[in-house]
Amino acid sequence: MINFQYARAPDVADAVRQIAADPKAKFIAGGTNLIDLMKEDVERPPRLIDITRLPLKTIEETVDGGFRIGALVPNSDLAYHPMIAQRYPMLASAILAGASAQLRNMASTGGNLLQRTRCYYFYDTATPCNKRELGSGCSAIAGLNRMHAILGTSEACIATHPSDMCVALAALDAKVHAVGPAGVRAMSFSDFHRLPGNTPERDTNLQPNEIVTAVELPALGFAANYTYLKIRDRLSYAFALVSVAAALELEGDTIKEARLALGGVAHKPWRDPSAEAALRGQIVNEAAFTRAADVLLRDAKGFEHNAFKIDLARRAIVRALTQAAVGTPQSQSNKKIR
Repeated sequence: MINFQYARAPDVADAVRQIAADPKAKFIAGGTNLIDLMKEDVERPPRLIDITRLPLKTIEETVDGGFRIGALVPNSDLAYHPMIAQRYPMLASAILAGASAQLRNMASTGGNLLQRTRCYYFYDTATPCNKRELGSGCSAIAGLNRMHAILGTSEACIATHPSDMCVALAALDAKVHAVGPAGVRAMSFSDFHRLPGNTPERDTNLQPNEIVTAVELPALGFAANYTYLKIRDRLSYAFALVSVAAALELEGDTIKEARLALGGVAHKPWRDPSAEAALRGQIVNEAAFTRAADVLLRDAKGFEHNAFKIDLARRAIVRALTQAAVGTPQSQSNKKIR
């Protein structure tokens, strides 16, 4: 039994005070990831701060027509919220593609953003892992790396971010709101998660003494032409080999705006504005989609067991964009793309 202290925060200000006083403490809400890490002896927090009673469980429309999602909104509530399902169906689809219904009932919005990698070696404390012990080495690079990253890797880490929800949030250009001793701040979603570089132990740019309070969605939700495509070894209870969040705003057959993000391929949801720029102004066709895929994957690098992901990702991108273009988010349409 690992001894730890337990405290409950009655409000956000108190939660910030408690974490600032003990940066090694951990917030706990649904606990769907943290409890696993504690069971596996990967995390040994000396103190757990229960934040389940904080007033962060609402979904509210913002003045500019977007939505603000409280950090403690359960994943299931978010996916089935009428306005989210109607205006941001790509986000709802991504959430429903991840984990079981039981986990979605417990997992929180903020916790989803902060979940750790599911790398085998990260969870196996008998093997070296730079995320657990910086400088010990990355066992995955020369090990069993079939599930690992092909983009944004470093010599220190080739782990992937496991979230489905975060891939859709990246494509939607969401913002993350946080509070700390220095006050309130907002981060673009693309700046929230980090690539491993030489600091693989840090997954996000959230400071140790800050708490995520909300995720903000912009007004544009791409409700008509979108898809979330998840390629995995089995249909349920499996993390993505490759996932694609694709969204288009069309004027006839011309692409006015495009969003494209990948999951299962990097230490963070992978989005490259140049791939989206390559789609703007183009006529909807397979050639344009293939060019965008090539731009998005131009720096991809495979390892011994996962080089197949590069071609898999390319084909998944083209398929996802094809489905988005013809408004068939869940399955391939019979309508042909030129």
